[in-house]
Amino acid sequence: MDLVEVIPNRLHMLRFPIGQAYLWQDGEALTLVDAGNVASAAEIEGAIRSLGLLPERLERIVLTHCHRDHVGAAGELAARWGARVLAHRLDAPVIRGERPVPEPVLLDWEIPLYAHGLTVPEAPPTRVDRELEDGDALDFGDGAYVVHAPGHTDGSIAVHLPQHGVLFTGDSVAAVGPLMLGVFNVDRGRAVESFRRLAALAPSVACFGHGDPLTVDTAAALAEAADEAPA
Repeated sequence: MDLVEVIPNRLHMLRFPIGQAYLWQDGEALTLVDAGNVASAAEIEGAIRSLGLLPERLERIVLTHCHRDHVGAAGELAARWGARVLAHRLDAPVIRGERPVPEPVLLDWEIPLYAHGLTVPEAPPTRVDRELEDGDALDFGDGAYVVHAPGHTDGSIAVHLPQHGVLFTGDSVAAVGPLMLGVFNVDRGRAVESFRRLAALAPSVACFGHGDPLTVDTAAALAEAADEAPA
């Protein structure tokens, strides 16, 4: 796992072989956006300690959607350190293991990438302490807001921190190569609509589920990529 500083003393990316998570600091209080795969808990704890922070100050884990590379370590971290797990109402039953993970509608070029993604171990059933809706306020980042962004999954969300100009897009947007619509969508048309809604927020920092964060000319780059995304 690589630990990458995005905003000094505020935001770090935790990059795994497939996917990534983000650690937000409000002083000593911590929020994790996504949680890597099921084997990531020890690495995440180690990353927190390497920053001189305490894992017991992890207050919440916000899951952007139900896929295994985002949910995996959430249950173990929550059980160990008392953090609350938050996810959208529509993905919560999948995260809890009550419903199967929805199958995406794959384009031909996505098929081998999807097969590679399935090499990540399945996430165990994980409790969800709070089911989220569009517009819900979250108590971190001087005011964080849930943005429902369906298409990748029905319950995909982004998290917007307007006071800091930060947007966590989950897998609705990707930056592996060119900035683009995220892959493996259950509904590509809705995914494009969500991409455009997120771009309209005009963040100065965009953090993706896959690919390096965008910190320069972010709003313009998102707007251009969203306009070019084919439905």
